[in-house]
Amino acid sequence: MRRLLLTLRYDGTHYHGWQVQPGVVTVQQVLQDAIQSVTGVRAGVIGCSRTDSGVHANMFCCTFDTESTVPIERMPLALNQHLPPDVAVYRCEEVALDFHPRYLAQGKRYCYHIWNDPCRNPFWDRYALRRTGRLDEQLLNRAAAAFVGTHDFAAFCAAGADTAAEDTVRTVSKAEVKRDGKLVTFTVEADGFLYNMVRIMVGTLLDIAAGALPPDAIETALETGRREDAGFTAPALGLFLEKVYYEEGKTDAEKTSS
Repeated sequence: MRRLLLTLRYDGTHYHGWQVQPGVVTVQQVLQDAIQSVTGVRAGVIGCSRTDSGVHANMFCCTFDTESTVPIERMPLALNQHLPPDVAVYRCEEVALDFHPRYLAQGKRYCYHIWNDPCRNPFWDRYALRRTGRLDEQLLNRAAAAFVGTHDFAAFCAAGADTAAEDTVRTVSKAEVKRDGKLVTFTVEADGFLYNMVRIMVGTLLDIAAGALPPDAIETALETGRREDAGFTAPALGLFLEKVYYEEGKTDAEKTSS
């Protein structure tokens, strides 16, 4: 028996997130279908995260156990022949049988893209939220700095989530906003994320930019822990899981993700 770690990219537009759910199509489901086609066995697949409906990934790591003799270097091409065009495996490696892609992840990087222009860009329509009014990326970058550090992010968790049953303290090591032409990108790295946390971070920044929230709204929300003190939940389409970090020596996946 081998435990194989797959690294894949996917366009989440037409999927109801990662995790298998009855009656809808998910990324985990189509990957399991492909694995079954290649190995003859429907394997359980464990992911590094549970991305929401419509969220994309440039680097998503998952494992499955198999007795298949397909060589590791041929597994990505074999799986890709059975995957839809919007999901692709680009790396496979064997890891220890106790390797868990979620619990052993030391951190993740997410990016959220905003197309800042009155005119639509068909190449970004599915991958960025469009905002027509000029955004001050320097103002947003200064505001985003408040996220950095170890804080209780209860206010940045989806309303209705059971925060009482979960530790809502996270350590954010990077939070910045940059502009590249008309594309504005929020990048955040942390040791973990709550449900809808990045999307609420983005919504809060955009509410600050629009004047709907005061410039110190992030500090206030972190202090009170109240969801109503943070901004709206930005749509999923602009969100990408960009990178997953593991302890050096556990896997080489993160070294080839860029």
